[in-house]
Amino acid sequence: MREIDFELRGEHITLDALLKANGLAASGGGAKAMIAGGKVQVDGQVELRRGAKLRAGQVVAITGTRIRLQAGALESETPPSH
Repeated sequence: MREIDFELRGEHITLDALLKANGLAASGGGAKAMIAGGKVQVDGQVELRRGAKLRAGQVVAITGTRIRLQAGALESETPPSH
């Protein structure tokens, strides 16, 4: 099984966007079809909502691939000095 560690850029990502970002779906329509067809699991449960918000710590599985979502690096709150 192919394992992918995906670093979030924000607090969450939608399921369809995650599939597209990792090249598992060529388009939004392709992602929607995979999700509607019951081919995608989130934390071991079939997920049918393409807009499901995924957060760090969750695991998405689709035929032969497992994606682990990880928190991204926090940006500095202080802007850099010039």
